[in-house]
Amino acid sequence: MTDISDVSQVPEDSRRALAAGSAAAGLITPLSMPDAASAPLYAPFLKAEAYPTLTDDQLSRLRAYGESHSTAVDDIIFRAGDTELDLIVVEAGAVEISQVATLDAGEELVNRFEAGHFIGELNLLTGQTLYLTARVVAAGSVTHISPLRFRALMAEEPDLSDLLLRAFIARRKKLQHGAGARSIEIVGSALSAASLALRTYAARQQLAHLWFDSDSVAGQSLLTVAELSAADLPAVILPDTVLRNATPGELAEHVGLSYRRTGDEVVDLTVIGAGPAGLAAAMYGASEGLSTVLLDEIGTGGQAAASSRIENYLGFPSGLSGAELTSRAAVQSEKFGARLFTPCKVVDLDDRVGFLRVYLDDGTTISTRSIIIATGAHYRSLELPNWSQFEGAGIYYAATEIEARACGKRAVTVIGGANSSGQAALFLAGHGSAVTIAVRHHDIGRGMSSYLVDRLQAHPNVTIKVSTEVTELTGDTSLTGVVLTRATGETEQTECTGLFCFIGATPETSWLSGVVTDDNGFVLTDVSLEPSDLPECWASLGRSPLPFETSIPAVFAAGDVRLGSMKRVAAAVGEGASAVRSVHQAIGARV
Repeated sequence: MTDISDVSQVPEDSRRALAAGSAAAGLITPLSMPDAASAPLYAPFLKAEAYPTLTDDQLSRLRAYGESHSTAVDDIIFRAGDTELDLIVVEAGAVEISQVATLDAGEELVNRFEAGHFIGELNLLTGQTLYLTARVVAAGSVTHISPLRFRALMAEEPDLSDLLLRAFIARRKKLQHGAGARSIEIVGSALSAASLALRTYAARQQLAHLWFDSDSVAGQSLLTVAELSAADLPAVILPDTVLRNATPGELAEHVGLSYRRTGDEVVDLTVIGAGPAGLAAAMYGASEGLSTVLLDEIGTGGQAAASSRIENYLGFPSGLSGAELTSRAAVQSEKFGARLFTPCKVVDLDDRVGFLRVYLDDGTTISTRSIIIATGAHYRSLELPNWSQFEGAGIYYAATEIEARACGKRAVTVIGGANSSGQAALFLAGHGSAVTIAVRHHDIGRGMSSYLVDRLQAHPNVTIKVSTEVTELTGDTSLTGVVLTRATGETEQTECTGLFCFIGATPETSWLSGVVTDDNGFVLTDVSLEPSDLPECWASLGRSPLPFETSIPAVFAAGDVRLGSMKRVAAAVGEGASAVRSVHQAIGARV
């Protein structure tokens, strides 16, 4: 349910109380920027990467892609809530960017742009609804570069494209830690699976936002001002709207990240699943001129985004988190024109109407010339009483900063013997938790890289228990302990505020119909398909399935969902890229 809140009706003393509570809890860091009267002092705040001053040559080249307009004081260049996203180049005068008033604070200055600066950030690529307002404070002129021309600019001017992209990424990071974060405020229980889903979605989509634990001083103040009760949680508070019992889908719809049809378009390529394979497919497809749409039921990153550290990915000797890798890949694919929409749940596809069609759970259909299925796999769980009750309230399938903060420095247990388990254990131990890693097999090195085993054995905060399983969960509203059972039958009750489950996954193919899979649900492709697996339509094509092609022509599979895949990030990226080559062959033959 969506309710509209009139910010102007919130008493000033209530706003001050909320701000004081937030500051006391350390949840809001005020953006220390000089006021408009001290404009010359802005220079030190305009760091070179985030706020470069354009050269005359760069200005001239940008100007060629847009239209110039004169400006007067108090003109609004754009306002919060707008969906038309232009790149703005300030030719003369000055423009100030402000965070509009919210329930917990009044309007706040974010930055000032003068001649030689450009205005824009990542929402130019993502299509996210504008959440800041731009007002002219010194008359002059600006150049508007429309979305279509902006795409041309990004494709035709590689040095300008790099400059803009670096600035957009740096600006989003600054907004995430400044006044811009107040545009999305999430409040809920730290022990709520629904709250965790919202926080994870916002983090994976790199949304500037603030999180409030409803039990904190700041959280209680926000609940009072927004007139929310525990029954309304989790809630998302936006400048003009309060979403009660909010879901990632409702948040996505409000900020403009849910799927939007453009007329009766037929896209060249629809990629289903935004893990490494899907992101690679979207990036290579878009960069090679295919109109590309990428859909994911949850959010960008897939299982890879749940990994706290990946150290065996080529080119990153110091390692990087899965979230960082996949967020970079998302920006890269959007740079080339791919359109990413999450959460968007695909429920079926068919090839009976000329073009392929993809069906979403809200009834929306997407007509497409080709499809790459990259839905990966979903996590397995233990068949224990109260398991579902503790999901998000002590049981987790990812080890990121969000989960590490929830557990603090208390005792946690990691189950599973693959690399993801070892990476999670080291990450949590590095945050001060006492980590027990429980492995069913007697040899932890059977399924885990030796470098991880060596580090686990050497870490003082890690205890390895082989031939051991979790057989019981204890706790009331949240997980407080587990029972560990050894192969000998010996049991041990141990404290556990976080149980991290990495015991494998099963392919995410239950929604598929018409595509041939094996008995375990993995998609069969190319040489894995028998002649009897192929429907009659193949006879008219006069060819056999291409690499990564499924039993349906022009429908491909890549990554963990495919039978025979290596189940490694690098391999998934390679499969996604390689599948695009087959897409070109398939749709080229159809034209």
